[in-house]
Amino acid sequence: MKRRPRWRPLLVALMLLTGTLVAGQGANAADVQCKVDYSADDWGSGFNANLTLTNLGPAINGWTLKYSYAGNQRLTQGWSGSWTQSGKDVTVTNLSWNGTIATNATLSLGAGFTYSGTNTAPSAFTLNGTTCTGAHQAPTVALTSPAAGATYSSGATIPLAATASAADGAAISKVEFYSDTTLLGSDTSAPYAASWANVPAGDYSVYAKAYDGQGATAESTPVGVHVASGPAVVASPAALAVQQGNTGTFGVKLSGQPSGNVTVTVARASGNTGLSVSGGGSLTFTTANWSTAQNVTVSADASGTGAAEFTAKATGYDTATVTVTETKSNGAYEDRFLALYNKITDPASGYFSKEGIPYHSVETLMVEAPDQGHETTSEAYSYLIWMQAVYGKVTGDWSKFNAAWALMEKYMIPAHADQPTNSFYNASKPATYAPEHDLPDQYPSQLDSGVSVGQDPIAAELKSAYGTDDVYGMHWLQDVDNVYGYGDTPGGGCENGPSTKAPSFINSYQRGPQESVWETIPQPTCDKFAYGGKNGYLDLFVKDSAYAKQWKYTDAPDADARAIQAAYWADTWAKAQGKSSDVSATVAKAGKMGDYLRYSFFDKYFKKIGNCTSPSCPAGTGKDSEHYLLSWYYAWGGATDTSAGWAWRIGDSASHSGYQNPLAAYALANDTAMQPKSATGVDDWKKSLQRQLEFYRWLQSSEGAIAGGATNSWGGAYGTPPSGDSTFYGMAYDPAPVYHDPPSNQWFGFQAWSMERVAEYYYVSGDTSAKAVLDKWVKWATANTTLNPDGSYQIPSTLHWSGQPDTWNASSPGTNAGLHVTIADYTNDVGVTAAYAKTLSYYAAKSGDTTARSTAKALLDGMWSNDQDGIGVSVPETRTDYNRFTQPYSTANANHDGVYVPPGWTGTMPNGDKIDSTSTFLSIRSWYKQDPSWSKVQGYLDGGAAPTFTYHRFWAQSDIAMAMAAYGQLFDQ
Repeated sequence: MKRRPRWRPLLVALMLLTGTLVAGQGANAADVQCKVDYSADDWGSGFNANLTLTNLGPAINGWTLKYSYAGNQRLTQGWSGSWTQSGKDVTVTNLSWNGTIATNATLSLGAGFTYSGTNTAPSAFTLNGTTCTGAHQAPTVALTSPAAGATYSSGATIPLAATASAADGAAISKVEFYSDTTLLGSDTSAPYAASWANVPAGDYSVYAKAYDGQGATAESTPVGVHVASGPAVVASPAALAVQQGNTGTFGVKLSGQPSGNVTVTVARASGNTGLSVSGGGSLTFTTANWSTAQNVTVSADASGTGAAEFTAKATGYDTATVTVTETKSNGAYEDRFLALYNKITDPASGYFSKEGIPYHSVETLMVEAPDQGHETTSEAYSYLIWMQAVYGKVTGDWSKFNAAWALMEKYMIPAHADQPTNSFYNASKPATYAPEHDLPDQYPSQLDSGVSVGQDPIAAELKSAYGTDDVYGMHWLQDVDNVYGYGDTPGGGCENGPSTKAPSFINSYQRGPQESVWETIPQPTCDKFAYGGKNGYLDLFVKDSAYAKQWKYTDAPDADARAIQAAYWADTWAKAQGKSSDVSATVAKAGKMGDYLRYSFFDKYFKKIGNCTSPSCPAGTGKDSEHYLLSWYYAWGGATDTSAGWAWRIGDSASHSGYQNPLAAYALANDTAMQPKSATGVDDWKKSLQRQLEFYRWLQSSEGAIAGGATNSWGGAYGTPPSGDSTFYGMAYDPAPVYHDPPSNQWFGFQAWSMERVAEYYYVSGDTSAKAVLDKWVKWATANTTLNPDGSYQIPSTLHWSGQPDTWNASSPGTNAGLHVTIADYTNDVGVTAAYAKTLSYYAAKSGDTTARSTAKALLDGMWSNDQDGIGVSVPETRTDYNRFTQPYSTANANHDGVYVPPGWTGTMPNGDKIDSTSTFLSIRSWYKQDPSWSKVQGYLDGGAAPTFTYHRFWAQSDIAMAMAAYGQLFDQ
């Protein structure tokens, strides 16, 4: 029952090189033979150029690639090479690590550009002065119908059209049209068109994909389409910001041709009275002009702030709503927040499902912790709640914060029907012990009722406080579009199968610290043996004499704590606005979530904390099984049969520094509006706050970075730690707690996430113990941050560790002189950068540190200037790990990479994919081959260059927006 991190690939600063590179002599110019494949991700005012350079001649040692544009394309930044531009001419030279290119080896390069007018692809490339005669450019394709933001009536036929052209004498062989991953139609000859008939009401993301005769492909920029339940008034854009004293406009038209004249009335319906319609309040549409937008002008007064809803109404038509936000004339960073917020929440951008659930990423082909981009996590829900709290701070509108919590409660917290047998839970015997193992091939793990387990001391008080046996916590993983087909619909009670397209709970990791996302076998949260083998999926993970149909959920404590953190800020900001009552009901629910989140404070089997080095170590009684740290998970489950009479709950013995949240602890201990109702909840969170701060101090390296964590159960089986291992309240130091592929201590993102929470807590409380940790950490982080004159930057990415901390002595903490961190490589990951910038901003605002403030500003300004695209802020990343799609299980390598299925075990996925000992990641997810971007991966698997993607992760976009707002609120007032 393990959750893995949001696993991050090493981004563009790392080895993007594919093929085998060997040291050798530089080739003479006359020997150089090469080809360059060129494509562009274009969003209208800028684009990312993607180049794959292939050496077809002798090995090259040192290279210079040149080409030219015909228009006004201007370089903003580049990666995997040193990029410069003079006039229309672009030059790329090698970096220190990729100067040698072996025969037939490939190299992926890329850069960002701005432009206006026409973006014509370059026609020729030279390498070391010799023309690359083998160059072939990818086709270009643009969707011409439907228009971005178009609205239709339910049942309409939507015309699909695109223009496409091929390069280098090739011809377009086919253009396909898609809605998300659903193929709508195709055409093999120009003009490329198709019809999408009888479209039901909903919001869709539509794009075109072109193929040329040489196998190259390209995709158009997607457009959002809204299909209303009937005739509709259409307004665009759906949101805009207007500065004090200025005006803004939006357009209004009809979704279809009327039979006669239609009058549309536009007015402010609610919100900020400083905004008003000053033109276009009454518009007339005829049978001739219904499809031509007429402008509405909104004026802002000189002193107001906040949002207002404007409605465009007509008799017999669905109403269009536009959100207009009045901003201060000097609030540049809050303006950035609103600009990005509007992009994120625009249905045309593709961040949300039809239910309003945030996807993990806009893109579907995505493997990291979720194994598909349109899955989602409790993390994403918590970021939505946090972003909407910031929106309430900026605009004074708290309805969206409340709605975000309600959405999370509906779709991510299991309803009573989803956890129906909690009433049978026996707090004196929470669960049956099963040891964890190092490798997936050591599973299933034998259940052992002979190992004593402790008592659950909080179950009774939670039931007394809230009148229910049900657990109020988020399950961590959801298949939003039900791609797998389990159909574990929230509130539905159990599997409904592939027929439903409703969001579905799913489970993933189950088999020890070496099981990466590439080695998982997904399974339903409610296993009634409908899929998998004869015992569903249960006998892949645990060994028992008999198997019962059952439900089970896993909570990710960092996500629940983040939602609580957001609720604290909502309460604080709403109070400052005199609007406490607007958020009070939701804030109280955050306190309830915090009460149940205490399950993450306990040892997995409620064993006594400290020196528990064998399964026979003492069972806990009362609170002596409580380590008071946010561990990696807590989980709960039970029988599906309501007469079966059993249910279970477990905590986790391992705690990671990256999961701690002292601000959430502070809020639950001190904010009466969100105070837990249980008898001991407040006291537990007070103790947790102190314990978390001690944990950071114990894990802080000599340099300043924070090391991994600690465990009360070495190896997940209460084993004996290495001789001399240091301890924290008797828990053993674990440099990489919970998972090892990749090691859990190496991602700088955990540093930024966790220290951001410490910085917010320090900003609120002024606690000197938090400041001491931050002083050292900030000095280390800023010293290892590179800021360039053009706004580009590099921050730490992969960390390597040596040594260990001193055994914790609360009265006299050690210096940790033997614990060290080194930085293996650097990145410009925009999401991590945003969290890092927020850390620096809150720290600087409280401490007055000018280096922290200027670094935060430079990072935010740099990504805003260089990394924006049509739907957010992002940078390309090359995924060399995608070779694991088809990697079989093998004992021949140290990691035993691949999907392990025990010999003789057979079963099927809901779509019929076979599960057996020959299974791979792809073979049990064959639907991936239908993904419109699959050709990129297939080309890599066939020996081509590693694919490059420009991902838009929801959490990252939210964090970027919030980092802008935080800087503005702290320094730009």
